[in-house]
Amino acid sequence: MTVPDAIALDAPHPVERLGLEQAGALALFAMAGAVQFSIAAAQILLAIALICWIILLVVRRERFEAPRFFWPLLAYGAATLVSAALSPDPRASLAGPGKQLVLFLLVPLVFRFVNAPRGHTLLTVVLTCAAVSAVFGIVQYGILHYDNLGQRPQGTLGHWMTYSGLLMIVIGVAAARVLFGRSDRTWALLVLPALGVAVAVTFTRGAAVGACAAIAMLFAMKDFRLFAIVPILAAVFIMVAPGQISKRYASMFNMNDPTVRDRVTMLHIGERMIAAHPLTGVGPNMVQRLYVDFRGSDSLVGPDGVTHINPHLHNDFLQIAAERGLPALALWLWFIVALLRDLWTRLNGAQRALAASAVAAVVALLTAGLFEYNFGDSEVLMLFLTIVTLPAAADRPPSA
Repeated sequence: MTVPDAIALDAPHPVERLGLEQAGALALFAMAGAVQFSIAAAQILLAIALICWIILLVVRRERFEAPRFFWPLLAYGAATLVSAALSPDPRASLAGPGKQLVLFLLVPLVFRFVNAPRGHTLLTVVLTCAAVSAVFGIVQYGILHYDNLGQRPQGTLGHWMTYSGLLMIVIGVAAARVLFGRSDRTWALLVLPALGVAVAVTFTRGAAVGACAAIAMLFAMKDFRLFAIVPILAAVFIMVAPGQISKRYASMFNMNDPTVRDRVTMLHIGERMIAAHPLTGVGPNMVQRLYVDFRGSDSLVGPDGVTHINPHLHNDFLQIAAERGLPALALWLWFIVALLRDLWTRLNGAQRALAASAVAAVVALLTAGLFEYNFGDSEVLMLFLTIVTLPAAADRPPSA
């Protein structure tokens, strides 16, 4: 056997590599759509994409590549593992967050499989699936009587917070395409009203505020004069929204509202947890178990005299600091800053629409994250990491 023959045997076959490339990309596309309907289906598709990527890395000896903002996210994951190891119950602390850390691999995964044309197509898939999901939620509200706080529209997902959180992110994607896109703007414009109505009828105030913040940021990036539309939209909402929905959103400004008082209680409990465990926190998945131990005289008490115990603190910043410590919070903030810096440099480039969509997703997540621990929601995190990685992936030079 000659030397060239031996080299040829070790080299990846072009057709074989193309098959893995297509399979990985298709699995990612399907995952981005499926996550809006079923976490189980989305995780299976993610596993398929991961397998294709690992084969390319290990068997085909490709070089590992990721955008710069992945490294602070990886450091945050390491801090999470340290916090879990030092928690009162390490096994319980690793159960949920340990699985969630795998989702961080979405960043290098999207970076590897999605180029510029694929990025725009993937967002079209996301918009289309969100439109279907939004219509389903509106039907639940208008026909199936999911029209009260005890039974809210949640699409095919397990919770209305997850449902509204996903729609919130897609609202930013749709608005960014309308304002900054060069094609497919009509479809995004048609989808936007359904997405907005679906979020409104979930009674989820944080998601609605997050969507408004994302659109406000996009207006500021495009043209400040667009803010003239805001009072018109607010007036239309007040006129057409059912009384119970208007009352729900007005309750954000009522300090005597039980849910607002509960948020204040969580704020104080989180402060006490941080003061007691500033370096590594109380441990992932430990907030609910230790909630009562940190309550004080300001705790919200129901008519039966039992303290309302929350599974988390309904705030990204507070939850991360209380659960994993102040160093972990600093690393998470480093990730956010690095991500925004990366996106900001791409806003004037060829992938402006993708970058604007990603900026809207970050603003929506951070704003809603003041009222909900949405960074800990697997479905929301999967869609978020996918969207924010698209601009860097689109600018990535082709592999050798």
